[in-house]
Amino acid sequence: MNENKALQPTSIIIFGATGDLAKRKLFPAFYNLFIEGRMPEQFNIVALGRAEKDNDDFKNYIKENLVLFSRNQVSIDTEWEKFQSHITYFRHQIDEENSYKELDEKLKTLDNDYGIRANRLFYLSIAPNFVSIISGHLKNAGLAPNPAQDRIIIEKPFGHDKSSAIELNSLLSRTFEEEQIYRIDHYLGKETVQNILAFRFGNSIFEPLWNCKYVESVQITVAEEVGVESRGGFYEGTGALKDMIQNHLLQVLCMIAMEQPASLDAGEIRDRKVDVLKSIRRIPLDRVSHYAVRGQYGKGTLDGKDLKAYREEDGVAPDSNTETFAAIKFYLDNERWEGVPFYVRTGKRMKEKHSYITIQFKPLPQSTFIAGKHPLSQNKLIINIQPLMDIRLQFMTKKPGLTVELKPVEMVFDYFSCKEDTPEAYETLLLDALEGDLTLFMRSDQVEEAWDVVKNIQEYWENNPDPSFPNYAAGSNGPEQCELLLQREEHSWV
Repeated sequence: MNENKALQPTSIIIFGATGDLAKRKLFPAFYNLFIEGRMPEQFNIVALGRAEKDNDDFKNYIKENLVLFSRNQVSIDTEWEKFQSHITYFRHQIDEENSYKELDEKLKTLDNDYGIRANRLFYLSIAPNFVSIISGHLKNAGLAPNPAQDRIIIEKPFGHDKSSAIELNSLLSRTFEEEQIYRIDHYLGKETVQNILAFRFGNSIFEPLWNCKYVESVQITVAEEVGVESRGGFYEGTGALKDMIQNHLLQVLCMIAMEQPASLDAGEIRDRKVDVLKSIRRIPLDRVSHYAVRGQYGKGTLDGKDLKAYREEDGVAPDSNTETFAAIKFYLDNERWEGVPFYVRTGKRMKEKHSYITIQFKPLPQSTFIAGKHPLSQNKLIINIQPLMDIRLQFMTKKPGLTVELKPVEMVFDYFSCKEDTPEAYETLLLDALEGDLTLFMRSDQVEEAWDVVKNIQEYWENNPDPSFPNYAAGSNGPEQCELLLQREEHSWV
């Protein structure tokens, strides 16, 4: 059953269709949307690649990867046969004008097949340095002239600092209107991240407590067990600050800290996120070391396996100053969050993979149970993003028995207990792009403000190498200085 009959016919053009992202995420996402009736009734995925490939060989390649990466089991059945009929491999050279003329002819042929000028969704699954080249050729060939029908999806990183982000926004604006540009951050497509807004604004019991009067601190953690693996060359020019904090973690912070939107309109929600980014207190250059901690993993062990240091990874300089760990304390200068520290941290080669948000509520100012043998644990709200997917409210209760003893307990909403199969983040975001919903995509001013938030930290770290690197062992919880960041406020990581 097709639930998206209202969607216009759509041509989906994937630049870099033979790459890793396309095989692991994009084609599995489109396949899952298709078998669940979420794709337009008429669509075609035009897979662009430089290599000479037979169409059937490419489809077999896609099917093999669907078996590996799709959440839905793939077999030789009617669903696959139907889906593969919507895929066309098209040889294309990114920097050749003639290739875009041929692509234009192909898209016009598809329009004739549909019987209508179809929507066009261009997905740039390519290295960032090709964005300007493709954008220019799309303009020159007149491939995306209609703001109501033609859209472009761009992967992060969106620039490498504020000035480059402004330049890229300016370049894209010559070809596309802002409402055509979908700057994708897959983290915002995760089910647990999306649920933050529903949880906050759909429940009357939490929103009255969501402010500086009751919240002591907020922590956002994204820890990874893996190192840089085969991405050493890329990571050398990126680091944890740009790879994770500037986009993923700041976007999550916005969802935690934003004011209630007047409606679910994409512009309204994105306005409220920009308000948060503008309110984040900028850290002066001479105070970066007080508010931010960086780290780089050295040798270590995890589960009995020896792990090499970051500087020993392929593509990494032996004296690299690139951080693989970053922790920052932010303050928001607005009425709701005055004086509440927002701690964010991320790292590679950590002890365990775990992404979560902790809302730490203030202790009771006075209580019968505080003194003596009845210590109280502070109330916490924990939103687990991965690998756990749940929301936990921690509070105190009396132990069963004849004496009055207290213990902390949890109420848990677990996504894995739901019967519904949770979609992958890319499925959510691609469906939104097909439907023209910009809510979960970053606007140009969001991108520029996010870069501005980390601008001084980025500049200080680039110009002042850390002589202590490597300063944490692979398989550990990060550098010791990270604990001091919280201890100054008499806080600790949850």
